[in-house]
Amino acid sequence: MKTACFIPFIYFFIAFTTFHYTLAQGHKTKHGTVDLPISCNPAAQQNFHTGLALMHHMMYEQAEHEFASVAKTATDCAMAHWGIAMSVIHPLWGERPSDADLQKGQAAIKKAAQQKDLTAREKAYINAVAKFYENWENRSYADQLKAFEAGYKEVHEAFPDDVEAAAFYALSQLATAPKNDQTFAKNRKAGEMLENLLAKAPDHPGLFHYIIHAYDNPALASRAISVAREYDRIAPEVPHALHMPSHIFIRLGQWPDAVDWNIRSAEAALRQSSGEEVSMHYAHALDYMAYGYLQQGWDKKAQEVIAKMKKEQAYAPSFATAYALAATPARLSLETGNWEAAAALPVRAPENFPWDKYPGAEAITHFAKGIGAARSGNVPVAEEAIADLKKLQESLTQKGDNYWAAQVEAQQKSVEAWLQFQKGDQEKALATMREAADKEDALDKHPVTPGAVLPARELLGDMLLLVKKPAEAEKAYNASLKISPNRYNSLYGAARAAEMAKEKQKAVDYYDKLLNTAAKADSDRKSLQHAREYTRKNKKRAG
Repeated sequence: MKTACFIPFIYFFIAFTTFHYTLAQGHKTKHGTVDLPISCNPAAQQNFHTGLALMHHMMYEQAEHEFASVAKTATDCAMAHWGIAMSVIHPLWGERPSDADLQKGQAAIKKAAQQKDLTAREKAYINAVAKFYENWENRSYADQLKAFEAGYKEVHEAFPDDVEAAAFYALSQLATAPKNDQTFAKNRKAGEMLENLLAKAPDHPGLFHYIIHAYDNPALASRAISVAREYDRIAPEVPHALHMPSHIFIRLGQWPDAVDWNIRSAEAALRQSSGEEVSMHYAHALDYMAYGYLQQGWDKKAQEVIAKMKKEQAYAPSFATAYALAATPARLSLETGNWEAAAALPVRAPENFPWDKYPGAEAITHFAKGIGAARSGNVPVAEEAIADLKKLQESLTQKGDNYWAAQVEAQQKSVEAWLQFQKGDQEKALATMREAADKEDALDKHPVTPGAVLPARELLGDMLLLVKKPAEAEKAYNASLKISPNRYNSLYGAARAAEMAKEKQKAVDYYDKLLNTAAKADSDRKSLQHAREYTRKNKKRAG
């Protein structure tokens, strides 16, 4: 009798300890392992964790769908409504949610706060997000993000062992990190905290993702290599997880890796797009892919990417989509020095896209047209581009979007410089071009882009070469390479500067690096032909 009673107890004990071990280890989903217990039914908990993992991957639309599914079946599940409110906030995308989305998020977080029997942790999470929505009609997006950071700082301090709270706090720090801080102090702090957490939660999607964002800058990129190469281990089918490692590869000039990961990302994004609209993650991956191809001299491959982009006619509207649609075709013309083609780029293509919402992205096309026109002698188109850029810059300033307003101002100055050069005022042109380069370099690149469509510092190097100042030109190209290692045109420019200065060995070294970078190029660029010929002749003589 005692034995019979004891056996059920053993089974109960095993089940109980297994359940608590699972909680301690987190909740594993096919998108990684997360752990945020909520006071809802077990079925809701599972779907909630799926949404949470997707949110850490920044697959916000899919995450909101999961949270909405929970809220529909468990209307009193406060954290499901918290998830809906969180899914509206895209802290690193540089895009303020629409008024409609902000209204939806605010309604969701109010509903979350109204639920009964909330745990202390749930109250803290809900209060953190409520700070973001408080009086949003009369606050700037920058102030909303600061409130978001303050809210999650409180959660993290109240629950220091909570990995989710720490991850969101780190994300909020990255969202408010100043773009003009060349020491990347806030990024370092967030990155170090995330690295320490990764040892505790090695399959957590937010830790992988936010570490890459923390170190997505020239000074710190090498610290994220191992994380970048392992990210797909926890989410092999998530488009953004397959894309994110390329942020690090591009910062280090590792072009083949950047291309390969974005091929996988684009394929996953296209598979997972709805029947009506193509995912923004598809366009985003194509832009990074084309950039990686162009830096290797794979111009035909880049053309194929543009053809794929144009094949799709209905894209989900977002700033990332707008940026990719404008930047990808512009890159091909500018990187290959096809100035006439750049000057002829169509504005606002495709026509069915809501360009009015994205002046910072639209500016790219006007910039490309202006540079192309100025460098090919088409003065009217260059002047028109300058006027258009000025209007877009003013629009961004009025909206309080200071980052993109500054970027567009740098683009405008660059076009002005090349038009001044075309008209024969070399001294004024160089001064304007230096001003543009200083403005652009003062701000780190935005996560939406693999790099400047055509770096202002590189354009300064081009101009210095044309006025036969090779030493200054080489310095400009090297400054560009410091920000964007292994950039094709900066390597070629530095080699030409050394060649012009009659420093043969230095020129050969630069050309060698360029030829290694473009070892499998399919391009007929004259620069590539010249690099091969110069290296062949001068290596032979040295031997």
